[in-house]
Amino acid sequence: MPSTSYLVAVLAIVFTITLALRAVPFVVLGRLRDSVIVRRLAVWMPVGILAILAVTALHGTIATEPHGTWYALLAVAVTIAVHLAFGRRTILGVGFGTAVYVVLLNAL
Repeated sequence: MPSTSYLVAVLAIVFTITLALRAVPFVVLGRLRDSVIVRRLAVWMPVGILAILAVTALHGTIATEPHGTWYALLAVAVTIAVHLAFGRRTILGVGFGTAVYVVLLNAL
Protein backbone atom coordinates (compact mmCIF):
# COMPACT_ATOMS: atom_id res chain seq x y z
CA MET A 1 0.00 0.00 0.00
CA PRO A 2 1.47 3.37 -1.02
CA SER A 3 2.02 5.95 1.66
CA THR A 4 -0.37 8.84 2.19
CA SER A 5 2.15 11.44 1.08
CA TYR A 6 2.69 9.54 -2.19
CA LEU A 7 -1.08 9.44 -2.88
CA VAL A 8 -1.45 13.15 -2.09
CA ALA A 9 1.45 13.97 -4.41
CA VAL A 10 -0.06 11.90 -7.23
CA LEU A 11 -3.47 13.52 -6.75
CA ALA A 12 -1.89 17.00 -6.75
CA ILE A 13 -0.06 16.25 -10.01
CA VAL A 14 -3.18 14.82 -11.63
CA PHE A 15 -5.24 17.81 -10.48
CA THR A 16 -2.68 20.29 -11.83
CA ILE A 17 -2.42 18.57 -15.22
CA THR A 18 -6.19 18.25 -15.57
CA LEU A 19 -6.79 21.88 -14.64
CA ALA A 20 -4.09 23.06 -17.05
CA LEU A 21 -5.44 20.97 -19.93
CA ARG A 22 -8.96 22.28 -19.38
CA ALA A 23 -7.81 25.90 -19.08
CA VAL A 24 -5.58 26.00 -22.17
CA PRO A 25 -8.42 26.08 -24.75
CA PHE A 26 -10.07 29.03 -22.98
CA VAL A 27 -6.81 30.98 -22.81
CA VAL A 28 -6.07 30.34 -26.50
CA LEU A 29 -9.66 31.06 -27.56
CA GLY A 30 -9.61 34.34 -25.65
CA ARG A 31 -6.77 35.52 -27.86
CA LEU A 32 -8.41 34.24 -31.05
CA ARG A 33 -11.94 35.47 -30.34
CA ASP A 34 -11.74 38.19 -33.00
CA SER A 35 -10.45 35.76 -35.62
CA VAL A 36 -12.58 35.16 -38.73
CA ILE A 37 -11.69 31.47 -38.71
CA VAL A 38 -12.93 30.99 -35.14
CA ARG A 39 -16.21 32.73 -35.96
CA ARG A 40 -16.72 30.52 -39.01
CA LEU A 41 -15.89 27.41 -37.00
CA ALA A 42 -18.44 28.47 -34.38
CA VAL A 43 -21.12 28.50 -37.09
CA TRP A 44 -20.19 25.40 -39.09
CA MET A 45 -18.68 23.04 -36.56
CA PRO A 46 -21.94 22.09 -34.77
CA VAL A 47 -23.59 21.39 -38.13
CA GLY A 48 -20.67 19.24 -39.23
CA ILE A 49 -20.59 17.30 -35.99
CA LEU A 50 -24.34 16.64 -36.16
CA ALA A 51 -24.06 15.54 -39.79
CA ILE A 52 -21.28 13.10 -38.97
CA LEU A 53 -23.22 11.84 -35.96
CA ALA A 54 -26.39 11.36 -38.02
CA VAL A 55 -24.63 9.51 -40.82
CA THR A 56 -22.81 7.20 -38.40
CA ALA A 57 -25.81 6.53 -36.21
CA LEU A 58 -28.28 5.94 -39.02
CA HIS A 59 -26.00 3.89 -41.28
CA GLY A 60 -26.60 0.62 -39.45
CA THR A 61 -30.35 1.04 -39.25
CA ILE A 62 -30.72 2.11 -42.85
CA ALA A 63 -28.64 -0.85 -44.02
CA THR A 64 -30.59 -3.45 -42.02
CA GLU A 65 -34.14 -2.07 -41.87
CA PRO A 66 -35.91 -1.65 -45.23
CA HIS A 67 -38.41 0.94 -43.97
CA GLY A 68 -35.77 2.58 -41.78
CA THR A 69 -34.55 4.74 -44.64
CA TRP A 70 -37.82 6.65 -44.95
CA TYR A 71 -38.21 6.89 -41.19
CA ALA A 72 -34.67 8.23 -40.87
CA LEU A 73 -35.17 10.79 -43.63
CA LEU A 74 -38.43 11.95 -42.05
CA ALA A 75 -36.74 12.20 -38.63
CA VAL A 76 -33.87 14.21 -40.14
CA ALA A 77 -36.39 16.55 -41.78
CA VAL A 78 -38.19 17.00 -38.44
CA THR A 79 -34.86 17.65 -36.72
CA ILE A 80 -33.94 20.34 -39.24
CA ALA A 81 -37.40 21.93 -39.13
CA VAL A 82 -37.53 22.07 -35.32
CA HIS A 83 -33.96 23.33 -35.18
CA LEU A 84 -34.72 26.20 -37.54
CA ALA A 85 -38.21 26.96 -36.20
CA PHE A 86 -37.20 27.25 -32.55
CA GLY A 87 -34.16 29.49 -32.77
CA ARG A 88 -31.43 26.97 -33.69
CA ARG A 89 -31.74 25.00 -30.47
CA THR A 90 -29.79 21.87 -31.27
CA ILE A 91 -30.92 19.79 -28.31
CA LEU A 92 -34.56 20.51 -29.02
CA GLY A 93 -34.19 19.55 -32.69
CA VAL A 94 -32.28 16.37 -31.93
CA GLY A 95 -34.78 15.45 -29.22
CA PHE A 96 -37.81 15.84 -31.48
CA GLY A 97 -36.08 14.10 -34.39
CA THR A 98 -35.09 11.18 -32.20
CA ALA A 99 -38.61 10.91 -30.78
CA VAL A 100 -40.13 10.88 -34.26
CA TYR A 101 -37.68 8.22 -35.41
CA VAL A 102 -38.26 5.98 -32.39
CA VAL A 103 -42.04 6.31 -32.65
CA LEU A 104 -42.02 5.54 -36.38
CA LEU A 105 -39.65 2.61 -35.98
CA ASN A 106 -41.63 1.03 -33.14
CA ALA A 107 -45.20 1.95 -34.13
CA LEU A 108 -45.17 1.16 -37.83
